Amino acid sequence: MSELRAFPGEPAFGIALTIGAYALALRLNRRWKWLHPLFATTGALIVFLLLAHIPYDQYRQGGDVITLFLGPTTVALAVPLYKAVRTMRRHLRAVALGVLAGSVTGMAASALVVWLLGGTRELMLSMLPKSVTSAIAIDIARQLGGNPQLSGVFTVLTGLIGSMFGPAVLKLLRIDSDLAIGAAVGTAAHGIGTGRLARESEAQAGVSGLAMSLAGVAASVLSVPLYVWLQG
Repeated sequence: MSELRAFPGEPAFGIALTIGAYALALRLNRRWKWLHPLFATTGALIVFLLLAHIPYDQYRQGGDVITLFLGPTTVALAVPLYKAVRTMRRHLRAVALGVLAGSVTGMAASALVVWLLGGTRELMLSMLPKSVTSAIAIDIARQLGGNPQLSGVFTVLTGLIGSMFGPAVLKLLRIDSDLAIGAAVGTAAHGIGTGRLARESEAQAGVSGLAMSLAGVAASVLSVPLYVWLQG
């Protein structure tokens, strides 16, 4: 019995559980296209750990191994970007201006929502960089005085929601340009949104990968005057 109880603390447990949940999520996604596999996987893992009374730290022994592949996976998104480089050169200025406008709007909207709902300053600073990749968002939140862990949660939720509903909203607005869809999703939903587009359109994924990169740069630059203002 003691060996059975110790098993959840082994790395193999977290790895097997994550892969199993993701495989199930992929099958659900074939039936319900709007249900993002990462959203279903995350929900299934949370429910299972709660019902089985398994501490998150025990799951992390294997979960952190999965996280190691995040870097190579993100780099792989450069493949569709490289293939669409000719199109990008012709529209680079338009994409860059769109990303800048989206980044400013996203950060301002986050601050406004938290302020209107009576949230704390720490909550506001943690939510500001939610539309860029987790590594950048966590570092920006830390520098501004926010909660890095909370910022990570906001970032993942933003990516999941944006990837699930972003393309549908754009379609509802009659936006069908690969350039516009890629720029919008990449700016608002970073890598998770780009991954969603990669399964459907290589052209959209290429633009989204560029927008995601530019959004990370824009958020980092915009955080500098914000940091100076907060310190003053």
